[in-house]
Amino acid sequence: MQKIEIHSLNVGKPRDMQFGKKEVTTGINKKPVTEPVYLSTVNFDGDGQGDLVNHGGIDKAACVYPYEHYTFWEKELGKPLEMSAFGENLTLRGLLEDEVCIGDSFQIGEAIVQVSQPRQPCFKLSLIHDRKDMPVLVQDTGFTGFYFRVLKEGIVSPSDELVHISRPELAITVSEANRLMHHAKDDLDGARKILQLEELSTSWRRTFNKRIAGDAADTSERLTGNK
Repeated sequence: MQKIEIHSLNVGKPRDMQFGKKEVTTGINKKPVTEPVYLSTVNFDGDGQGDLVNHGGIDKAACVYPYEHYTFWEKELGKPLEMSAFGENLTLRGLLEDEVCIGDSFQIGEAIVQVSQPRQPCFKLSLIHDRKDMPVLVQDTGFTGFYFRVLKEGIVSPSDELVHISRPELAITVSEANRLMHHAKDDLDGARKILQLEELSTSWRRTFNKRIAGDAADTSERLTGNK
């Protein structure tokens, strides 16, 4: 695996933002830090989530986004982007969705982290980029990023590199997980296969189990913010 570097380490506390006629509380507005930060099993110090049902928690302690995608989005959006433009804690170089697998574990500073699931884009990306179709664009490109759970807490520095430790015997990339979740909903054999991964997050496991049982999930609220 190639060299994996932190391009930016970002944190931010939730704040209220206007979304149409309603206010939403979101932690998507994060800023780069230059000093080492403690990473616990739920988040980086100084970070937080506004929606604790769909964000944060043990399986989603840190949100990751590849820096390599920024060039694409700057062209698509017609503007330069600051770091954490996708609300990520870690903007990484050298770790793309088609290379990293669910269950991959890494040493990062004192901490040990593990990939738990792809990031599922939500309507709050529309809020900060002023594009109603932004969540669908992110989902359809496959440039989603992914989440880390924390296996060992510790200090992480913005200058740290990630060292790959292990990969499950059943290797399913984040890109393949995205395909199964969003684009191949009739592939029940694929759903059964990904459910064999003990490292898959609880929420994605629940969704795939429901799909196999014939209960299709409604994604409209996540993508549009409308119930």
